[in-house]
Amino acid sequence: LQKTTGWRGPMLTDSGGYQIFSMGFGSVSSEIKGRHMTEDCGWKPSVQRINENGAEFRSYHDGSRQLLTPERSINVQQELGADLILVLDECTPFNVDKEYTAQSTRRSHRWAIRSLDEFVRGDDGTQALYGIIQGGTYPDLRMESIEFTNRQPFFGTAIGGSLGADKGMMHDVVATTAKHCRTDRPIHLLGIGGVTDIFHGVRYGIDTFDCVHPTRLGRHGGALVMAHYWEQEDPDARHFREHVHIPKARFRLDTRPIDETCGCYTCRNFSRGYLHHLFKAKEALGGTLVAIHNVYYMNRLMGAIREAIRNGTLDEEQRKWVYMPVDESP
Repeated sequence: LQKTTGWRGPMLTDSGGYQIFSMGFGSVSSEIKGRHMTEDCGWKPSVQRINENGAEFRSYHDGSRQLLTPERSINVQQELGADLILVLDECTPFNVDKEYTAQSTRRSHRWAIRSLDEFVRGDDGTQALYGIIQGGTYPDLRMESIEFTNRQPFFGTAIGGSLGADKGMMHDVVATTAKHCRTDRPIHLLGIGGVTDIFHGVRYGIDTFDCVHPTRLGRHGGALVMAHYWEQEDPDARHFREHVHIPKARFRLDTRPIDETCGCYTCRNFSRGYLHHLFKAKEALGGTLVAIHNVYYMNRLMGAIREAIRNGTLDEEQRKWVYMPVDESP
């Protein structure tokens, strides 16, 4: 992958567990927002069967039946050559009952052992394997999964699974889970990457995150901005805000960059008005340029958080990145 893409930095691949979930139940985003996807809305699940052997699903590409096992997942990730890879798991939605969540969690543990065994068989010393903690929103199942994962010889720990019905529940589950993870291993939070979510996660002890948020947001015209944007341009804002929507009419004739303090390619070369035009003309370049800005923003953010941790100034740093009225500050 690195030779193909030209990326020379660290790379992580997921195992397919999230895809099992999304093909069977819809996306985490839809779930968090209470929009559970059903066949009634034109979406049809493609997962055919999940059992001890693995997950059987119908390919969206050609309709053929495919079987994803723990061994196959590890083989694919080893062939792709990512630096950090994950065991195969099943990501259960928050609204399934405890009995199914328990069965799924323990099956994921057995899949993790099979993933680990397969990883060891093909290990050439260039990759590292993460275990994944499941258990849904049930504290005792989360603890069972934490204890299982802590006992295994994984390089790192990933917190997975659907984390609840809303942001508050998600933060509670992450905080409780991270508190009991081994501290001699890196802790990764799967699929969560909103700016405020990252600050919450860092306080709980999360080291790394992955999420499509910056690029998906960018494709739809959402540009991530720091708190000074709202302080200067919309000081009466009453709620947490992380991005502006470039296709809005207010940006049509705006000759300024998204953020004058940003050094990304987009902000150095293009105005808000030009980006607005691209979206109105349905030019794909608009989404690409805003995504470039958002990824640059996220790298700046993480660098600033690392420095704030060293200096003990995380609260002050958060106020630079997320606009928070005084009565809503952390």
